[in-house]
Amino acid sequence: MIDLRSDTVTRPTPAMRAAMAAAAVGDDVYGEDPTVNKLQQAVAELLGKEAALFVTSGTQGNLCALLSHCGRGDEYIAGDHAHTYIHEAGGAAVLGSIQPQTVPTGTDGMIDLDAAAAAVKPHDHHYARTRLLCLENTIDGKVLSLEQMRDSAELAARHGLAHHLDGARAWNAAVALGVPPAAVAAPFDSVSVCLSKGLGAPMGSVLAGSAEFIDEAHKWRKMLGGGLRQAGVVAAAGLYALEHHIERLADDHANAARLAEGLGAIEGVKIESCATNMVFIGLNGKPPEERPNPREDLADRGILTSWKGSRSRLVTHLDATPDDIDTAIDTFTDLLA
Repeated sequence: MIDLRSDTVTRPTPAMRAAMAAAAVGDDVYGEDPTVNKLQQAVAELLGKEAALFVTSGTQGNLCALLSHCGRGDEYIAGDHAHTYIHEAGGAAVLGSIQPQTVPTGTDGMIDLDAAAAAVKPHDHHYARTRLLCLENTIDGKVLSLEQMRDSAELAARHGLAHHLDGARAWNAAVALGVPPAAVAAPFDSVSVCLSKGLGAPMGSVLAGSAEFIDEAHKWRKMLGGGLRQAGVVAAAGLYALEHHIERLADDHANAARLAEGLGAIEGVKIESCATNMVFIGLNGKPPEERPNPREDLADRGILTSWKGSRSRLVTHLDATPDDIDTAIDTFTDLLA
């Protein structure tokens, strides 16, 4: 099967599995797992931060960040398409009593900074205290520029807000921008990065920031059930990914561009956007109620996809080869043309 549903479907490579099998381990709750410690130090250095914390998932990393930056009854600002707001089960509100305040997200993925500035609450007992401004890069595959991120940092500083990046795919952003990951992380007080998407590790994310911030986040990770023991086995996968799989993300971006070009040539297929490793398509040419949802037919032909009505997000990744992309184009063409 050729799986284009997400870059989370990647499997550890044989070399990554070998690194996991050979990992030195210890009890991370005591701070004694050497491989976890090495991973945390490596990510902190890559992102230009003082310290880092290995967490089980991007959702846990973002939640630890929100709980560390905000207190009960505080508020954070995020885009209305943000993963922290839509796709993380309302954890900040449920577990931290932190109120989300959304602002519009533009077609380029950037939040409306004027709306964000207007959303900052005055010092008044009627309002939640605005504490944090969040960005996401990449978002829907789209890359926020260094200038956009710096503008957001300036707004946060002007209003005395902390600044957090949901950088689950910040590695893709750095590759697309042609800059080191530290340049993407620089405008932010805290950054969460994922190891289990395009980098191919089986699990895990890392939260980075100042030493004081990470010490606070460590407490929240424990409270959220994230105390880790001999976690070096999976941390080794993350280390291998950092050393071998970041630069190759450019291959995923090239494959996505090739996929968009091929699908765009099919009558009735509209390319809505293509950025980094994500291609968003829609099927047109017929009234909405008559447009097909070809998920099952594609699966029968060996292509796994996800659809919302007549729209789909197709994601390239470590396990999707150029030959797979050509096969997918041919299959779409045969089915839809």
